[in-house]
Amino acid sequence: MLIAGLASVTFRRLAAEEIVELAHAAGLGAVEWGGDVHVPAGRTDVAEQVRRRTLLAGLGIAAYGSYYKAGHSDPEEFTAVLDTAAALGAPRVRVWAGVLGSEQADEPYRRRVAADLARCAGLAAGRGMAVSPEYHVESLTDDLGSALDLYAAVASPALAGHWQPRESPDTAACLREIEALLPNLAAVHVFSWGDDGFTDRLPLADRADLWLPALKLLAADGRDRHATLEFVPDDDPEALLRDAAALREWIAAAG
Repeated sequence: MLIAGLASVTFRRLAAEEIVELAHAAGLGAVEWGGDVHVPAGRTDVAEQVRRRTLLAGLGIAAYGSYYKAGHSDPEEFTAVLDTAAALGAPRVRVWAGVLGSEQADEPYRRRVAADLARCAGLAAGRGMAVSPEYHVESLTDDLGSALDLYAAVASPALAGHWQPRESPDTAACLREIEALLPNLAAVHVFSWGDDGFTDRLPLADRADLWLPALKLLAADGRDRHATLEFVPDDDPEALLRDAAALREWIAAAG
């Protein structure tokens, strides 16, 4: 089943209680809480408060979006990240697969990132969670082949896949990527970008050509996955309500 959600980093200027109210008003099912503003790493007291607010509103916790960078951050930092995710009740911790793109990374660097991801996945598994490397530029998941190589090198059942589109995404290429990642894909970040990417945000419905077939592909095997909204135009709550309505309609059509 696909669960429509909201990444709290979409609205960094809003308080956590406002994020909960907005996600509920939008008819969403879960929130991915970010570690930069709303639930800082190490603040387990804040995480517990946010968890209670989220659950009382009838919403689930999609993930904890940390800014831990495997192979680059101080390994000790992951302990605070994991403690916070556990207090939040998150099933997954989103991390970065290093800080170098696949074309800049040499083999020793790739091994270092993979080893740290394997370590983090093992620690997360011991607490009933998974680790999910963000599918992102300037990391080892900036390319499908590189991401698949990284997953194979880590070889952990506690490594959960993540996907998101690039600027002006080609539908056929995106569907190939999703299909390749599908065996361990746990979540996708849902947004529509134009040619200039992050600064060229479109209404979600402008890319129905991408998201309708993508969501059908994601729903086909019946596994639970989060489809998490992010990057709405102008950081506008009204834009979220509009985009959430489109996403919920598409998920219903995906079956």
